[in-house]
Amino acid sequence: MSLKSIIYDPATNNLEILDQLLLPGVTKYVKVKGVEDGWKVINKMQVRGAPAIAIVGCLSLAVEMQNDKIETKTQFRREVEGKLNYLVSSRPTAVNMKAAAEELIDMANQLSKNELVCLEDMRHLFVSRIQQMLEKDIADNKAIGDNGAKEILSRVPGDSPVRVITHCNTGSLATAGYGTALGVIRSLHSMKKLEHVFCTETRPYNQGARLTAYELIHEKISATLICDSMVSALMKSRNISAVVVGADRVAANGDTANKIGTYQIAVVAQYHKVPFYVAAPFTSIDAKISTGDHIVIEERPDREMTHVGAHRIAAKGIQCWNPAFDVTPASLIAGIITERGVFRPEQLKEVLANENS
Repeated sequence: MSLKSIIYDPATNNLEILDQLLLPGVTKYVKVKGVEDGWKVINKMQVRGAPAIAIVGCLSLAVEMQNDKIETKTQFRREVEGKLNYLVSSRPTAVNMKAAAEELIDMANQLSKNELVCLEDMRHLFVSRIQQMLEKDIADNKAIGDNGAKEILSRVPGDSPVRVITHCNTGSLATAGYGTALGVIRSLHSMKKLEHVFCTETRPYNQGARLTAYELIHEKISATLICDSMVSALMKSRNISAVVVGADRVAANGDTANKIGTYQIAVVAQYHKVPFYVAAPFTSIDAKISTGDHIVIEERPDREMTHVGAHRIAAKGIQCWNPAFDVTPASLIAGIITERGVFRPEQLKEVLANENS
């Protein structure tokens, strides 16, 4: 059974998130009482992963909207817009929160103009829409997993063993459930086609060592943890079938922002002729961003590099550069795996054009 990073009970209006800063040592859920709590758990990376960020951010608003003493539809609309824009600022690189905010702000604007909808109806419809996002994310992730597994198997001759490399954490802990890149791995495993998965430690925050390894052990998937610097040696010495990673944002041309260290894995994969895939919900594709050069890259505090927990591992006084993400050029990506299918990067512009026509 997959781990649950988000627990939400609409009947009691209760939202809790699994504190990922404490994993794998301690399993503890943190109560999120409203938008301020939502912003903090996202910014502090107690919850992380682009899909999970969007879900938790929106659910924190749903919790607050049901408790707020709002008196008019106009006030409701203003509150929604202000709070959603605030939530987007918590971690700006991930596009899913921004896309969800735009959709919900548009919905609030439309409902406020509709004279047939009263304030309570507006509140109910708005909260119901957010609850549907949670359910849709899980269904989309399972579709991503199945689509990705079929794509990888189509490139593997006969019954050859499938060995996959993944980077960072893209599983149940990064989504509403099941996962994106790790969802692909789960699907291969459930089909009994996966021989082994290699997960990187993902410095400096160690999401691979702390979180992905935790999920793989939980689900009894055959796996090995490697340091980020070992990927080249691994590809040279082992027959790797594919690399599958997640994405925080995909530009219209297929350039992809993901956890720092992804770009170098893609370069190495191309050299070793290993197909490199990006698995993400379709909402991660940002039609407004033409290329990866325009993606804003979040920079994190020095302490994430200089310390592991409370222990300093770097010399005092050293300067640090700590971008949370890097951008992998579309030319290095074999396919972008979504719930709607697998697309080559050069296909995205046509797909997005059809979407908007």
